[in-house]
Amino acid sequence: MSARRHRMLGGLLALVITLADLVALPTAAHAATQVCALACDTLDPSKAQRETFPVPDRDINGRVLRLHVSDPDDMAWASIDNGVTGDSVWLDRSWDRGATWEPLLGKASIPGTWTGTRTLMYNITDPQGHRRGWIRACGDAAGVTCTDWTYPTVCDGTSCDGADPATATGDDTPVPSTTLYGRTISLHVDQRNSMAWGVIENGGAGDEIWLDRSWDEGATWPEGSSLGRTAVPSGSASTRTAMFATRDPRGLLFGGAVRACGREASHNEGSCTAWVRPAPTRARAAADALMASYDPYEGWWHSSWWNSAAALTAVIDFAERTGRHDYDWVIARTFEQNRGVFAAGARSSDPVEGDFISRAVDDAAWWAVAWVAAYDHTHEQRYLDEAVTITDYVQQFWDTGTCGGGVWWDRERTYKNAVTNGLYLWLTTSLHQRIAGDTVWGARATTAADWYLSSGLIDSAGLVNDGLTSGCANNGQTVWSYNQGLAIGAFTQLWRSTGETRYLDTARRLADAALAAPALTRDGVLTESCDTGTSTCDDNQKQFKGIFVRHLADLADATGSTVYRAYVQKQADSIWTADRDSLNRLGERWSGSTPNQLDWRTQAGALQALTAADGL
Repeated sequence: MSARRHRMLGGLLALVITLADLVALPTAAHAATQVCALACDTLDPSKAQRETFPVPDRDINGRVLRLHVSDPDDMAWASIDNGVTGDSVWLDRSWDRGATWEPLLGKASIPGTWTGTRTLMYNITDPQGHRRGWIRACGDAAGVTCTDWTYPTVCDGTSCDGADPATATGDDTPVPSTTLYGRTISLHVDQRNSMAWGVIENGGAGDEIWLDRSWDEGATWPEGSSLGRTAVPSGSASTRTAMFATRDPRGLLFGGAVRACGREASHNEGSCTAWVRPAPTRARAAADALMASYDPYEGWWHSSWWNSAAALTAVIDFAERTGRHDYDWVIARTFEQNRGVFAAGARSSDPVEGDFISRAVDDAAWWAVAWVAAYDHTHEQRYLDEAVTITDYVQQFWDTGTCGGGVWWDRERTYKNAVTNGLYLWLTTSLHQRIAGDTVWGARATTAADWYLSSGLIDSAGLVNDGLTSGCANNGQTVWSYNQGLAIGAFTQLWRSTGETRYLDTARRLADAALAAPALTRDGVLTESCDTGTSTCDDNQKQFKGIFVRHLADLADATGSTVYRAYVQKQADSIWTADRDSLNRLGERWSGSTPNQLDWRTQAGALQALTAADGL
């Protein structure tokens, strides 16, 4: 027996011995492509966080067939009891509401001297693959029987598939209706509860209406095809579907899209509206769309390390400002899955050496910002401790031997720039504010502030250039919004800590410069240099603007300035009216001009602006 097999059996035995009858241990069968959500298929049931029985047991010639579900794991397993040698049990998993299925998952047979067995655990749904699944237990004991499929209905809180549209809290038609042989087919949305239904009008008996629901922005919809399909009754010209949910928190699926489709009775063709994601609020709609790109198994947004830290911060800010807890699990998941060591290429082009640290000093600092936000939201000490660990690492690169101070951008000590020093000033101030009786971080913060003000990073117009030359002079490189924003936020927070008006005056000077300078603001809309003409922004630059607005909103809170508040609101309004599609996807160019890039990074940046505006 292999060591791996021995460990697996040992873990299973610990749970099995508590059963009333002796139950044999399962053997994993060859199955479909492995699914990973919070865990991967074939997890030992002894590791389940909870055990529930959502569907009735089935009797197979005196045997008991049972489906077991652990909702916190989003996984299921099957068992058969009161059996004899050779009886077997397995799971079926379907991605199209039971029309087809992956059979015999984890099939296990009762060996001699035992009276029962069970499968290993399998994921019910696949959020990374944007698929919502059904699962059932099946057994063979001189005849094959299966339980009902579990969780055929999507529920978002108290809002569940099949609800009557008469109970909707609102009736919005967010996209144009479509027509088919004189019939009008329209999509209706209860925005507040993220529910939708379809209506067909000006029709006749036998005409049909239904909804399609997709978890991948309309690319596929096998689980959500023809929902609520209903026909116009005789003597009527219209009908509607029931309501259906667009969020499945239990299945870790958020931001589902829906469309209304219809068919005229005498023709074999249909017509559908555009796909829509509901928008309960602007910020919540943006957060749902952002979460559709989150990998819950690896706990990050794929392919960008520091950007994932900034995206997590955006989600936490949303939760904190709105008081919602939909995504609190994301904070813990990201922390637990990414605190360790990763080879180059796994998370970053550089190795990650543990505690979110790599040779890129600013990358590590962005994660410290995220954990400060996580501590503020959850009050869990581990997040503040992690922020201290990371900031301790950053502090090692404070060097008075070059330019009289400042933090190096990288471990090789090649460049002193605005982003790393803006982060360091904000972090040292933030730790001082959160650690009772602190004097060390507070002293470091004032030292960093004095150095920043004399360093030359801020030009004569009050704009922050990218960094310093080897001769310790302002290098005149691009004015990026996030450098401006970090400085605004850091000096605002330092004023909160010390009460020294020179720090607040500096934050105001930097903000006023940003609002007035064409390098950052055009027609009242925050604009990077890469947002203009035919230029495009790289993956880093796509998130800069959200960081600026986050910190400007902090200054607006501190000063009560109607000018700053109006500017923040202007950004949110422009994003929502000019930079959003029917799926609530938000692009790089907040003015809506083209070419306009769109991905989860642009989504996270825009979310920060929408959250900031809602908070004000």
